[in-house]
This record gives sequence, C-alpha cells and structure tokens, in this order.
Amino acid sequence: MTEPNITPQEFKRLKEQVTARMIQILTEEQGYSLEDAIDRVYTSTIYEKLSDPSTGLFFQSPRYVMSYL
Repeated sequence: MTEPNITPQEFKRLKEQVTARMIQILTEEQGYSLEDAIDRVYTSTIYEKLSDPSTGLFFQSPRYVMSYL
C-alpha cells in the first residue's frame, strides 16, 4: 500500500481518535480497567500497524481495527 495523502498532523489525529475509541470500547463494553485497556492497545501488534500510515488502518473504524486485537 502507498502512503496516504494526508499531513503528519492529520495522521496523528486520526490514529489518536481510533486508539481512544478502542480503549473506550474495551473499558465500557468488555470490562477492562482503564489501565489494562491502555496496555492492551498500546502493546499490541495491531497498534504497531495502526502507527504505520501505509497500512491505512487509521481510516478504518475502531471496531474493525479491534477485530485484529
């Protein structure tokens, strides 16, 4: 996949939005503590992929990205 045509700031904002929503879903719907949800997301291999703009995952819904968690 090629690099998307967005600025680094836009990429960062979109990645943070997806990440925050994933953490929210884990805490509110799956019973994780906030600390455990944060750890689960940020230490996952899918977060590494989400952090790579060439994957395009930051354009996907948080639930879709979580399906790989």
